Amino acid sequence: MENTADFRHSYSRDRQQLVRRLSRLEGQVRGVARMIERDEYCIDILQQTSALRAAVDSVALLVMEDHVAGCLKTAVTTGDAEAYTEEVMDVVRRSLGRPVRTRASSD
Repeated sequence: MENTADFRHSYSRDRQQLVRRLSRLEGQVRGVARMIERDEYCIDILQQTSALRAAVDSVALLVMEDHVAGCLKTAVTTGDAEAYTEEVMDVVRRSLGRPVRTRASSD
């Protein structure tokens, strides 16, 4: 939610780990593409896509943990906790395939 030029996102402390994980994901995606190009067995491809999904979830969880530990914690001290909490819950709902609540429907 912060837009100032000097603001550092909470994930900055894990930036290198996130970039490494994303690079690994890139390689996995290319590997699945090669499997499809080579007409490999469907189940093998599905297993690899399942591994991809788990890896993406792992990246998302790390960013979320950093967000809660940093950005949300800061929001509590600055009085912006409600907006940040709502934002986090919207992301969680989307990731679980649940509808995002609007202010009117959450009352």
